[in-house]
Amino acid sequence: MTSVDTLHINQERLWQSHMELAKIGGTPKGGVCRLALTELDRQGRDLFVAWAKEAGCEIRVDAIGNIFARRPGLDNSLPPVMTGSHLDTQPTGGKFDGIYGVMAGLEVLRTLNDHGVQTQAPLEVVVWTNEEGSRFVPVMMGSGVYVGAHTLEDTLRQTDRDGISVGQALKDIGYDGPEPAQHKSARAYFEAHIEQGPVLENNNNVIGVVTGALGQRWYDVTVTGQESHAGTTPMDLRKDALLAASHMVDQINQIAKSVGPDGRGTVGYFDVYPNSRNVIPGRVSFSVDFRAATDADLNRLNEQFDALCQHVRTQYSVQVDANEVVYFPPQPFAAEQVQAVRRHAE
Repeated sequence: MTSVDTLHINQERLWQSHMELAKIGGTPKGGVCRLALTELDRQGRDLFVAWAKEAGCEIRVDAIGNIFARRPGLDNSLPPVMTGSHLDTQPTGGKFDGIYGVMAGLEVLRTLNDHGVQTQAPLEVVVWTNEEGSRFVPVMMGSGVYVGAHTLEDTLRQTDRDGISVGQALKDIGYDGPEPAQHKSARAYFEAHIEQGPVLENNNNVIGVVTGALGQRWYDVTVTGQESHAGTTPMDLRKDALLAASHMVDQINQIAKSVGPDGRGTVGYFDVYPNSRNVIPGRVSFSVDFRAATDADLNRLNEQFDALCQHVRTQYSVQVDANEVVYFPPQPFAAEQVQAVRRHAE
């Protein structure tokens, strides 16, 4: 009988699967643009489903489009051990972000098949819907509905910038599944992931053991001033929405730094109206993404941001509307699973 401690994955097969999947939405710079619930996302999902079926998996799709590929165990009454991630990307995403967690899980199943290893409990590889939050808000949409952080009904009504709803997009690509979108008992969940940042390289490490997820607060912000002619409006009579918003961008970075090395503050989306060369901007819309390791720090970021909004209203004679659209508290990971990953990584 083959011992799982002696098994090694087929690195060439894993690499080739990555490269084939990366062709779907591939960009000239070597990245991938495969936004959630688009035609390209459908193609990526179809390819994964085909591979999973070849590996002998049963496929389930729930009402929010999450895909579950199940390899039966000796006792299918036991809760499954799950792994996975997502196939959707950012507009300028890399070919491994998210996708690696799905392909790594699939490769584990393939390797067990190669060696005739049967597990006691079933194993499942999951593809979460709209994990990036790039096309639709909220972020981590499919997994959020699965664990009850969002309701299915509200989530299906969310729209992208073109007014297309999540529900319609799921139907368009054929992944509005029949299964209920709700949590089922699981023995454990692991997610292999490429690090998106420079920390491992800066520390000359190959692998890291993640102990938790930063909490998040996202806001949609609109600064409204008064558009006016650039040549005829004196500087001291202006209500320049872009000037006010630019000050906020700078201060958002400073606010994030105030809670220490785990604080994060990002403005990733920016829209200026009327966006004309010789017109003082009258309205600016932008996103704010705050993250922190503790709820106390996340609340401090929120308080400082509220104070910033009030300061800008007074200082620049503009209206500032900030609407919180995402809140996820910080989440430490299960100590038993963290230790298991650390032990085997060593």
